Amino acid sequence: MKYLALLVVLWIGFWLWRQERRARLSEKPSPAAAAKARPQPQQMLRCAHCGIHLPAAEALRDANGRVYCCTSHRQADSS
Repeated sequence: MKYLALLVVLWIGFWLWRQERRARLSEKPSPAAAAKARPQPQQMLRCAHCGIHLPAAEALRDANGRVYCCTSHRQADSS
C-alpha cells in the first residue's frame, strides 16, 4: 500500500512540474525583449551607377562620397 501512495505522490509531483514547465514555455516574451529581438531599420542608399537601393551597411563609397552597390560599379564610374 505504501508503494502505491509513493507512486501517486510521484505522479502528482511530475504532473505539477510538467504543468509549470508548459506554462513557462507558453509565456509570451515581454515587449522589451521583443523590441530587442527585432532588427532596427537601416537607411537605404541608391547606387550612383545602376540606381538600385541597398542598406547603408552594405554600400561602398568612393573618394567623393558617392555610393555604389559593388566594386565593379565603383570602378566603372571612376574610369
